[in-house]
Amino acid sequence: MSYNVNEKGYYGEFGGAFIPEMLFPNVEELRQNYIEIMSDSSFQEEFQQLLKDYVGRPTPLYFANRLSEKYGTKIYLKREDLNHTGAHKVNNTIGQILMAQRLGKSRIIAETGAGQHGVATATVCALMGIECIVYMGEIDIARQAPNVARMKMLGATVVPAVSGSKTLKDATNEAIRDWINNPEDTHYIIGSVVGPHPYPDMVARFQSIVSEEIIAQLEEKENISKPDYVVACVGGGSNAAGSYYHFLEDESVGLIAVEAAGKGIHSGESAATSALGKTGIIHGSKTLLMQTSDGQITEPYSISAGLDYPGVGPMHAHLYASGRAEFISVTDEEAMNAGLELCKLEGIIPAIETAHAFAIFESRKFTKDDVVVVNLSGRGDKDLETYIKFFNL
Repeated sequence: MSYNVNEKGYYGEFGGAFIPEMLFPNVEELRQNYIEIMSDSSFQEEFQQLLKDYVGRPTPLYFANRLSEKYGTKIYLKREDLNHTGAHKVNNTIGQILMAQRLGKSRIIAETGAGQHGVATATVCALMGIECIVYMGEIDIARQAPNVARMKMLGATVVPAVSGSKTLKDATNEAIRDWINNPEDTHYIIGSVVGPHPYPDMVARFQSIVSEEIIAQLEEKENISKPDYVVACVGGGSNAAGSYYHFLEDESVGLIAVEAAGKGIHSGESAATSALGKTGIIHGSKTLLMQTSDGQITEPYSISAGLDYPGVGPMHAHLYASGRAEFISVTDEEAMNAGLELCKLEGIIPAIETAHAFAIFESRKFTKDDVVVVNLSGRGDKDLETYIKFFNL
């Protein structure tokens, strides 16, 4: 069984492009050109140079000594929080802005939940001098105010989504609506491995720099070319896709995906797609989706804006359905406590999304010789207010 996308845009039974006819030309233009453009030597040269000199790659692979000691295993942190803009998101937005330029697009739209993708998109638009419109749920605008300010400082227009749950799903709906109305000059920079083919594959390829670096760094640090486990939080799933990418077909590497259980998987306030989802279609692809018995999308909930999504990328739906990846659901409380523990043991304040990945060590046991790489996908500056309220700091 393969865990990569096939020529029709599917991961197993998941994926594809379920889109309105008016979007077909945009998506088809991208599908026909993305591999060729990405393979072009001048594209790769510019992409790699920007990752190095602008983003600050490679990010360190850091051995978390005190965390490892506490949990009796070897824990390495892939420090994506040290990227320019504070998360893994910029790897993809750099790639997509270069893609948009080569396709002759002069206007960029994006959706954002936690605001990290919005900031990363606004950043690359400022870098290239291209107009930028970011759609963001009204609730997320309130809980991620520092990132909203950053986007505005970077010259982006932030448009609130006021329908539905006023979070990431609704922001994505608004962005798609904009794209339908402006097909000629606009490129939609999707922030995760979601949406119609070729987006999940294209975003995963741009993020695959993460697993590529893990291989080289483990050879240097442990004299091995692969870890025993890779752990990442999953909302849509781009940081997970990037850290898994070069290990997908090697089943000796365990893949652990950590989802947001919110106030409990069966509390009615959760975003644990693997536990609660059924096959459905959202934002242009067939995937696992939280929905009612008559197919209406269930409103997700998580304390972290970036995991507050009712579906999951089709790659991850396939990894779950095939049993290739182990999915673990973590509550708000478990994630917040794990985030605070990382602060106190390693002096690193993680994004609340990322904190979910660290919460597994309380219950998921590893041996003392296991090498476990956790993708530390984002830093916690944007979440300080949530941490302050939660812990009464």
